[in-house]
Amino acid sequence: MFSHIMVGASDLAASKAFYDATLGALGYGPGFQDDKGRVFWMAPTGIFSISIPINGEPACHGNGSTVGFAVSGPEQADAWHAAGVANGGTSCEDPPGVREGGMGALYLAYLRDPAGNKLCALHRMG
Repeated sequence: MFSHIMVGASDLAASKAFYDATLGALGYGPGFQDDKGRVFWMAPTGIFSISIPINGEPACHGNGSTVGFAVSGPEQADAWHAAGVANGGTSCEDPPGVREGGMGALYLAYLRDPAGNKLCALHRMG
């Protein structure tokens, strides 16, 4: 459904370090920076990227927005969460764990990146 997701960053170096760590915990290599300063992480199913906003305004998070990353299991979600907290992110929502709801049992871990963007690692429990 999606080709790419790009979120704003105020400090590209801090955000790149954060995403290299969190996406590294999911098995992706370091992001690469293009000649416009944007940073990209490529996957077979799409692209995740960060950029200083091109309109010159400060980066800000979308209130009510969440970017979700699919993970292979609770262990990978926990590794993702730990990598994020160790690299400038902050834990938000409830601690990582199983939540029951209308979509069945989900293992969820939530973080905010250095720019305040809300992220989630999600595993659908079997």
